[in-house]
Amino acid sequence: MPSDIPGRNLLACSRTRYACGLSALTTDAADADGFARAIALEVAAIEAGFALIFFSQSLIDADTLSSALKAHVPALHYAGCSTAGEITPDGLTEGHMVAVLFPTALFCVTSAMIDDLSSTGMDKITSNVSELRRHIRTKAELRPAGSTFALCFIDGLSNTEEAVTSAIHWGLDDIPLIGGSAGDDLKFQTTRLISNGRVASDSAIVVLIATEIPFRVFKTDNFLPTEEKLVVTASDPEHRLVREFNAANAAEEYAVSVGIDKQSLTPMSFASHPVVVKVGGEYYCRSIQKLNEDGSLSFFCAIDDGVVLSIAEPKSMVESTRAALTSVERRLGGIDMILGFDCVLRRLDAHNRQVLRGISELYREHRVIGFGTYGEQYRSMHLNQTFTGIAFGRRQAAE
Repeated sequence: MPSDIPGRNLLACSRTRYACGLSALTTDAADADGFARAIALEVAAIEAGFALIFFSQSLIDADTLSSALKAHVPALHYAGCSTAGEITPDGLTEGHMVAVLFPTALFCVTSAMIDDLSSTGMDKITSNVSELRRHIRTKAELRPAGSTFALCFIDGLSNTEEAVTSAIHWGLDDIPLIGGSAGDDLKFQTTRLISNGRVASDSAIVVLIATEIPFRVFKTDNFLPTEEKLVVTASDPEHRLVREFNAANAAEEYAVSVGIDKQSLTPMSFASHPVVVKVGGEYYCRSIQKLNEDGSLSFFCAIDDGVVLSIAEPKSMVESTRAALTSVERRLGGIDMILGFDCVLRRLDAHNRQVLRGISELYREHRVIGFGTYGEQYRSMHLNQTFTGIAFGRRQAAE
């Protein structure tokens, strides 16, 4: 249950402990030292060896947070990133820091930061991840097969997520992968990743976790393709720019297709009227980031000439998400908590359709902790406008 952490300068920090052994700390106070001291207390209380940390750069900068962690809990291993909104025990929030602590007795964790994504070969990434996989299997040799999952966090402005996610997936062999792209509160300037005292951009973090706690990875979205097609006829793949759809100005053609005046296009428009692409028999969102002055459109995902996109129409976000969570709960035999990565465009769309409170309450009911992303990773795919997560069962089920 949530409770305030006792002690001076720590009263703004809320703690929630879960039956699966995880513990979450959240705060909206711009006090990195206070937050780090609260983490140190909880690390000692539950004997945690690793933490995931997500933070709004509007509240605190990465260097300040990293320095505070080094000062107050120097032995703790951690990984995390900046966000585009957070998910706390109270639901969807903004301007928070979130820490999820993993007790050593129940979770065996190893992680690595991958630097310089723009110049690192994908074969090297696959090789590094393979080494990390061998390390976790040696470290967790007493745990049963199928008890390991992988998380990844990638600079959401690096334009490399598809290639990096695929390379990580190949190195993982049969280990399921989920994750989210770091955000910067929709400023689209700089995202930050943090890992064991290091702060970086143009980077990714891979975390492997072995546990006997039952878990299940999943994804859900709320859009269906229509017959309205947009063919990319002029693009700049390196910068994820589309200049033309159907041999016409990209913004004008998109606006006509969704029934909106070009001058009225905003992030809300793109969130409520995404486009989807068919891959392997399934449709995946390819969300638009922004309208540029020349009428081109910047995308959150890879794009290229000849790609055929379909305008998508929405299903109820609340009901489709509820159905997905109910299915996971049934297969898992009950959900204790969920570590979730939720596209920021879902949040914008929920606000636009006036269902933000409903989605927030649904996340609160299912005890979701996580952050708003600039894209989501699921197995070998980089996605948009999707909610990916890992649901944990109760500790008793493992015993």
